[in-house]
Amino acid sequence: MKSTLSSIAVSLAVIVSAGCSKEQKSGDQQVQATPKQAPQQLWPKIDNQVAKLNDVESRITEIMTTMTLEQKIAQMIQPEIRDISVEDMRKYGFGSYLNGGGAFPDNNKQAKVEDWVALAEKMYQASIDDSLDGSSIPTMWGTDAVHGHNNVIGATLFPHNIGLGAANNPELIEKIAEVTATEVLATGIDWIFAPTVAAVRDDRWGRTYEGYSEDPDIIKAYSHAIVTGLQGKPGEGFLGQDKVISTVKHFVGDGGTLGGDDQGDNISSEEELYKIHAQGYVGGLNAGAQSVMASFNSWHGEKIHGNKYLLNDVLKERMGFDGFVVGDWNGHGQVADCSNASCPQSINAGLDIFMVPGDWKALYDNTLAQVQSGDISQSRIDDAVRRILRVKVRAGLFEKPSPAQRIYAGKSELIGSEAHREVARQAVRESLVLLKNNEQLLPLKPNTKVLVAGDAADNIGKQSGGWTITWQGTNNENSDFPGGTSIWDGISAQVEAAGGSAQLSEDGSFEEKPDVAIVIFGEEPYAEGHGDRANLEYQAGDKRDLALLKRLKQHGIPIVAVFISGRPMWVNPELNASDAFVAAWLPGSEGLAVADVLFTDAQGQVQHDFTGRLSYSWPKTPTQLVNRGDTNYAPLLPYGFGLSYGDKNVLSDELDEQVASAHQQQASVPLFTGTVQKPWQLWLYSGDESIRVSANTHEVGGLFYRTIDKEVQEDARKLRFNGNANAGIRLASKSFFREDLRAKLGSDVVVTFHLNVEQAPSDAVYLRMNCESEGDAPGSCGAQVDISEQLKAVPLNTWQPLTVDLACFTTQGFKLQNTVVPFELSTPGTLTVSLADISLEKKSDQLGQLRCN
Repeated sequence: MKSTLSSIAVSLAVIVSAGCSKEQKSGDQQVQATPKQAPQQLWPKIDNQVAKLNDVESRITEIMTTMTLEQKIAQMIQPEIRDISVEDMRKYGFGSYLNGGGAFPDNNKQAKVEDWVALAEKMYQASIDDSLDGSSIPTMWGTDAVHGHNNVIGATLFPHNIGLGAANNPELIEKIAEVTATEVLATGIDWIFAPTVAAVRDDRWGRTYEGYSEDPDIIKAYSHAIVTGLQGKPGEGFLGQDKVISTVKHFVGDGGTLGGDDQGDNISSEEELYKIHAQGYVGGLNAGAQSVMASFNSWHGEKIHGNKYLLNDVLKERMGFDGFVVGDWNGHGQVADCSNASCPQSINAGLDIFMVPGDWKALYDNTLAQVQSGDISQSRIDDAVRRILRVKVRAGLFEKPSPAQRIYAGKSELIGSEAHREVARQAVRESLVLLKNNEQLLPLKPNTKVLVAGDAADNIGKQSGGWTITWQGTNNENSDFPGGTSIWDGISAQVEAAGGSAQLSEDGSFEEKPDVAIVIFGEEPYAEGHGDRANLEYQAGDKRDLALLKRLKQHGIPIVAVFISGRPMWVNPELNASDAFVAAWLPGSEGLAVADVLFTDAQGQVQHDFTGRLSYSWPKTPTQLVNRGDTNYAPLLPYGFGLSYGDKNVLSDELDEQVASAHQQQASVPLFTGTVQKPWQLWLYSGDESIRVSANTHEVGGLFYRTIDKEVQEDARKLRFNGNANAGIRLASKSFFREDLRAKLGSDVVVTFHLNVEQAPSDAVYLRMNCESEGDAPGSCGAQVDISEQLKAVPLNTWQPLTVDLACFTTQGFKLQNTVVPFELSTPGTLTVSLADISLEKKSDQLGQLRCN
């Protein structure tokens, strides 16, 4: 029976109540140490039905008695397919490997099912080939199939988790998991990094759409359901040939970081950590999940990847989890005193598998040496390997046929099959939430004249969001979704079949006035980091979709807004400009199902009613952080809200559109003030070589760098370029995640810094800014200005300010709202210069020495 949220009272009084709302910014909370309770006082013991199925320990012991230390370390190393060869697998015998988002066999985005299977087969055969490493332990391949088998062309893509949370149907979730497992198995892969069970408490977080809800109740039930669907129920058929290994992630607290900062710090009390953020683990582990992924975030300043209390004392000892803990993408490298190439702290804390894209060889060698030196105990290695082998034995990897011979392998007809797509269409229909319906505009009769507008109307990539073929979900075309349908496809099919007319016009232009306009718009695709926001205002500073709605409204056309987003957003102006408003979230590849709910059948009967209900509270202001259970709870629309056909509309057309609270713009954004300001990182490069600054003196190729004193100790940086290669210094965001600096500063901005020229330049000196344009790679909308003449004009050995108008960069295509590199200085020639006090500032009459008209 589908569960319901009807017990949650929803009334106009609640929606419009005055009261104090919970408005916070990332700096409002103070980090306080939280005393750790004894785990048994808080954390539950998991009823591990899997352990009761059979006794596998004697077999594991038998295997381990034959293993060398090198073989054991190899079981704990998980490289990425872009960084290893089949020969590497044969030589080392890695326990597992993965494909990251946007990684494909042979780096071919259009790889076919047989290409995936071929790679799986080659890696498997290499792993059991003992001719080089002496090991015949089968490897396993892990993938992020987070809303279907989302790396594979033609796969069924389900709504992202935020939409599934609105459906609140655990039985449906189990079906989705079964479908996902089948499509993954068809490509020869045996392990899925899902489900994500984050309880999202700050919707500014760029992974909000990966969470089912802000409330742990849905998360707990869903985690149990999806693990069951992926692995089967403990007992007969558990982890059989039609099932995959699941991973509950990310342990723990990733949805509760300060400021919604991806990979940031969670300062919840331990009780909150358990009651809010850990309920998905209670559900998933009780269902028999065999792996848990450690989280990037910290808890009270300590990175989870190095937190022995949580990984070992709580998860393994108290809760009784006997599977393995896998790291996230080089997450061990963020632990204090660690690097991507060395982190005994993580293993000692309870990490069993390093996820190590990039230089896995250095990590392998260092870990081996650390065991030999005693930095990591042999017993900890043995425990990790026992856990890995336990899962492999339970999953039958020693008995199952090789990937190419398994029951679903190579069956391309399973990828995006009609039966699978129908499950996805059900999920789309049940995920839609009706927020507004003036004068019962919806449902629409299909035998009418419909205008379909908006840039998401016929865009399967945009409606699918991040983690869709590519990591960020960008650079995709409709042709990349064979078998998939856009929202426009569904509308046009239903309208034309009933004798009506449907016109697609992205900009809303028309020759003959329509009876109704359906405007489909929303967020561009993004994944972790890139999706972090300063506030929840939709299209801050660039209200192009609002302008489209208003243009149509001026013509007296009734407007149905279909909003595509990975989170609730402040859309008061767009709500006011619409007669009906549907939160469609990120529906995936089956866009046609949206029309099943918007339209009646040809006889005027409702096909599918709106049954989706908000699993996230909807914000009243751009800066409101609001969650069910808050003191003075006063969202615009509460958790559990959602209209069905016939329900009275509750939202007015005069919602507050003031955005002053969202735009407390700063006079300046400091980038370097003696220390590099977050979120920026300082890099040096020369030719093809680059390093992140980690000491007060560096030398890389043709560039020498050191800290110096300008006014106080080490508040400036000296650079000496020898002219042997193009070299430079760069401030960049972490992993090139884009930062919206326009929201902080506006668009009238200058770049300003102080410099001291000791040796004038012999060649051009480029000041550069870089950004990520929507849908493109980092650096795709960069711009540069040659400032060599300015440097030659200043007196030597004297500190001088220099300001450069932002227009010098924006006229070349730079976009301040998508900044990834706010400052870069490079030259192919010789130059000795010191830099200090780098910032972006709002323009004034006194600023802007270098102007570009």
